[in-house]
Amino acid sequence: MKVRAHVYISGRVQGVFFRSSAEEKAFELGVKGWVRNLRDGRVEAIFEGEKEKVEEMIRWCHKGPPYARVTNVEVKWEEYKGELSSFGAAYL
Repeated sequence: MKVRAHVYISGRVQGVFFRSSAEEKAFELGVKGWVRNLRDGRVEAIFEGEKEKVEEMIRWCHKGPPYARVTNVEVKWEEYKGELSSFGAAYL
């Protein structure tokens, strides 16, 4: 089953290669979507794909790359759209 998750990650998640590491992990898992820094210091992401792969991506977000210190991960499940053809970093 394919799903879509809208995720907000809080903590020390900017300036620690969170976006590029998330992109690598998503590519490894075959997850589509995007990730970006928010002005309030959080990271926002959309993940689409097979449910178990998206759930694995969310589990990865709870830890992030080595220098990240994640304090909270908020997940909003949305209707799968299938509109995303790859994964990449997005910018405000």
